[in-house]
Amino acid sequence: MEEPKPDAGPAEPTPDAGPEEPPPPPRHDVVEAGEERPGGDTSLTPSSASTAFKRPAPNLTLERRAEFFTGEAVFEADWLPAPNTTADRDGLGPLFHSISCLACHVRNGRGRPPEEGEIANTLLVRLSVPGADAHGGPLPEPTYGDQLQPRGITSVPAEGQARMHWTEVAGTFADGTPYSLAAPELLLTDLAYGPLSPDTRTSARVAQPLIGLGLLAAVPEATWLEWADPDDTNGDGISGRPNRVWSRREGRAVLGRFGWKANQPDLEHQNAAALLGDLGLTSALFPDETCTETQTACLAAPKGGTPEVSERQTRALDFYTHLLAVPTRERVDAPEVLAGKAVFHRVGCASCHRPSLTTGTLEGYPELSGQRIWPYTDGLLHDLGDALADGREDFLATGREWRTPPLWSLGRTRLVSGHTRLLHDGRARSPLEAILWHGGEAEAAREAVRNLTQSERDALRAFLDSL
Repeated sequence: MEEPKPDAGPAEPTPDAGPEEPPPPPRHDVVEAGEERPGGDTSLTPSSASTAFKRPAPNLTLERRAEFFTGEAVFEADWLPAPNTTADRDGLGPLFHSISCLACHVRNGRGRPPEEGEIANTLLVRLSVPGADAHGGPLPEPTYGDQLQPRGITSVPAEGQARMHWTEVAGTFADGTPYSLAAPELLLTDLAYGPLSPDTRTSARVAQPLIGLGLLAAVPEATWLEWADPDDTNGDGISGRPNRVWSRREGRAVLGRFGWKANQPDLEHQNAAALLGDLGLTSALFPDETCTETQTACLAAPKGGTPEVSERQTRALDFYTHLLAVPTRERVDAPEVLAGKAVFHRVGCASCHRPSLTTGTLEGYPELSGQRIWPYTDGLLHDLGDALADGREDFLATGREWRTPPLWSLGRTRLVSGHTRLLHDGRARSPLEAILWHGGEAEAAREAVRNLTQSERDALRAFLDSL
């Protein structure tokens, strides 16, 4: 028989290893997989710098590319007053801002504010009075509606013109290097229908670039909401929150995704609202003209059909705006770009301009689904302080809140749009100026940038120019 083994007794206590060491912070001065293709499979290396925002997503089939170019034709078409022999392009106005979508989104890029003494062209002016409409949106100004219209068809007087007066405001970085910001004053002149209501709220807005919008439409709502922290429960000073806006198509309030204040639920609403507000064109989603009761000539003007933009045209336009390619990035591995990327994260810019995420499934758009993208946005509203406030509420957005704009292809602005103007009214002449205008939740990041050395600022510029 086998001898019984002696009892080993109680196990020896293991020495106390103490608390676990926290993991090291992530490094940001390295190239991450996929960031050179910010639009995932919709990314495309441009063959021409000036047309970098105008190409179709390369993962479109040949048949679907044909639909893209049909939509491009709608986007670029010049519309005409009714009645006109070109029946599929009449109905412009009676009051309007531009004659085509392309007129404001030149080469699908950014608009700009007017220079001193110049009349605004690719900048529009939102109007409202205190209160909210039946669905929680802004109340239009009684005489002029919700947008100042600088043009009218024959026999219909234009509402007025927008100009800007600019004042230089001096500042200094912590190292003593001076800078100057251009502070805008909006001037509304030549008002044809009498004075504005004394409590009118105005907001100047430049046209935004069009690339990658379909990818943002494909981001699951849960992703945006996961990043929301309206009560700043983590104490980092950032309290982004979603807007909830009215969807005419669904008949309910939904997540706001597009527009400077995230006041549009999807691209279909965004496009139809722009057709109506900017060109005076009705569609199935927005079937009524915007003439107010006091604008009798506008009310009496001929119409271009009911609606003026056909369902076929709106469907093609929606397809086009969903599937514009996102340009690839260059110099992602350049030392100064990686150094600037590390600065971008260290000062806190990435708290709102979140670098990357993955799209979900968007019905009808398989090209956009399941893509790892790098838009540098969290899609949320943030309080940016008094300096950038327009005082105009828009659904849940306050007069100090703005949606985080995507930064992809920021460095291509000059070659595509012919300028480098940024922010909602175009006041910033460079990305660094845009940062220096930030306050509110972004004040700490702004001050961190003001305290950078010259070499760190140069690195940050290099990174932003590489996007």
